[in-house]
Amino acid sequence: MGLLWDELTRAVPMIVHGNPTLLSVIWFTIQVAVIATTGAVVIGLPIALAIGLGRFRGRRTLQILANASLGLPPVVAGFLMFLLFVPQGPLGAFHLNVTRRGVFIVQTVLALPYVVALSAAAIQGLPPGLLGQARLLGARRRQLSALALREARIGVMAAIIAALGTSLSEVGAIVIVGGNVYGYDQTLASATLYEANAAHYADAVAIGIVLIGLILLLMCGLGLLQHQGDGIRWRFRSAS
Repeated sequence: MGLLWDELTRAVPMIVHGNPTLLSVIWFTIQVAVIATTGAVVIGLPIALAIGLGRFRGRRTLQILANASLGLPPVVAGFLMFLLFVPQGPLGAFHLNVTRRGVFIVQTVLALPYVVALSAAAIQGLPPGLLGQARLLGARRRQLSALALREARIGVMAAIIAALGTSLSEVGAIVIVGGNVYGYDQTLASATLYEANAAHYADAVAIGIVLIGLILLLMCGLGLLQHQGDGIRWRFRSAS
């Protein structure tokens, strides 16, 4: 217990006084989370809408794959991406291993299943008569998609928050693809692992405290969405 207290007393001043290395890691973590989540939303929402609204052959299979991908171990995903990025791999010409771009890509891949699977489930959970009535009234595909996103907004926002959470807290894929290079491509989660392995416990505690704080903010946001969903509105222009 004494060791923990000693490390806490050393870690807190690092946070309060803004340790430069810690600030650099925080900034890169935010970049990774925002870029990966944005990429997952841009790619994933159209797929989720296709699963939730579409009537095509293979839709059920696509949904099963999306749901199954939620259980894909991040370290396995990272290793597969590593094999794609090595010089002998299909994407070797892009030189993505041990780069920040590689970290952005692998984190986007890990965040994507949350956006697809959870958003599709939220859309499919809408009252069956709602979308049917919109179709009968002549709603076009864009209008129907906008209506589905608006009515399923709480579930979609929860999916985005889940994607953001995994972008913040994932370690294995970043270590494999990015190399966890000190001061270059470390996120809060991977930096905690690095400092702990180096026996720099105060640094690890400080980084861990910041990471937990960011995750708690996400959970608070999810709680607000769940309890005050009626106060949140997404507005869409009707497609002409």
